[in-house]
Amino acid sequence: MSEEYRAKVFKSGNSVALRLPKALGVAEGTEMRIVREDQTSFKVEPIAPAKRKIDLTGIWGIMPDARPLTREEREFDDSPRVWDDPAWPGWKDQD
Repeated sequence: MSEEYRAKVFKSGNSVALRLPKALGVAEGTEMRIVREDQTSFKVEPIAPAKRKIDLTGIWGIMPDARPLTREEREFDDSPRVWDDPAWPGWKDQD
């Protein structure tokens, strides 16, 4: 059996808003999807948050010496390219 709640639509800026009762357990900031099913009924459901790609919270404490790289450590030497070698068959002198 489903529970029933009543709420009132109110004006919020140039829109109308619907305040959901706290008893529904919807967390503040939850993104919701609203689907109009016919002229007089709507379906409101929460949208699942996007999954995080990388979560480092579990390994942060096991790497005590981890630190961000300095600007000097982020600069790399140029990688040699085969086309920069005069012995390469496709190399042309651009002088």
